[in-house]
Amino acid sequence: MLRRHLLAAAPLLCAPAFTLAQRGYPDHAIKAIVPNAPGSSVDTIGRVVCAEMARVLGQPFVVDNRAGAAGAIGVEVARAAAPDGYTVLVGSSSAISVAPFLQKAVSYQPLRDFDLVTLLALLPNVLVCNTALPVQSVAQLVAWAKARGGTSNMASAGVGSVSHLAGVAFQSAGNFKSLHVPYKGGAQGVASVVSGETDWVLTPAPAAMSLVAAGRLRLLGHSMAASAQPLGAAVPAIGSELNGFEFASWIGLMAPKGLPPATSEVLARAAATALQRPEVLKAFETNGASPHASTVEEFRAHLTRDMEANRRAIAAAGIQPE
Repeated sequence: MLRRHLLAAAPLLCAPAFTLAQRGYPDHAIKAIVPNAPGSSVDTIGRVVCAEMARVLGQPFVVDNRAGAAGAIGVEVARAAAPDGYTVLVGSSSAISVAPFLQKAVSYQPLRDFDLVTLLALLPNVLVCNTALPVQSVAQLVAWAKARGGTSNMASAGVGSVSHLAGVAFQSAGNFKSLHVPYKGGAQGVASVVSGETDWVLTPAPAAMSLVAAGRLRLLGHSMAASAQPLGAAVPAIGSELNGFEFASWIGLMAPKGLPPATSEVLARAAATALQRPEVLKAFETNGASPHASTVEEFRAHLTRDMEANRRAIAAAGIQPE
């Protein structure tokens, strides 16, 4: 599956990125704004890709974490930057496809205010719970939560985050309620489940898989299609137990509107090359993410579909902008 995703970007690999870089770009460090806290899934994936892109282009990438408001703060910082290729945004479902529908204060329109460079990864959300809970499957968690009559706790990375929306959609599909406990980032929300402060979270895989491997969280299922096996055959899809439920995420490279096409091409080629490196593939596998380089047109089509799907999900769940 990973090879298929990378082959989709074959046109980007016709010439090495450094061929265009030698014409003058880049000639100094590039700032990569990550609108999420350190240790979050977006931060984990963004850092490993940017590190390899730096090797490809011969200039450092400086990761600038601007967490808050489910990613909206960092996105606004990126939007205000000069479109010269020296500030890029590691965008994600939460900040780009969800926040504009859930926060009244958000004024950016992703398809209007940013140039899309390339997708970087597709990743499942994973349903994990505290290891002390008496549940071993999705169905058992739903039954346990129902029996507690709404007193169980669901963590999230904050109001409007992917983990919030995915968790609400999961409750709707399972016809149960859990108390929403928002945190200021994915790492904090996941940590609360480890400690027992909250009971469960449906979070992007990179934020939880290392803790699952260490035995500190119990993995119950993933949120991709029932036919997918992003984490191996031993990890079931939530939808195989619960009404065909599906709620996947993405991470992509974006830039302030007005990025010169040649500069975008350099960045896209560097990203596509980075996504083939063994170090990146290993890190993605460890975090349950699938490398997914794309053309600008493919990224735009994916984002358009994702925004519409989230708009419908938010409306169906009855969540009001705050």
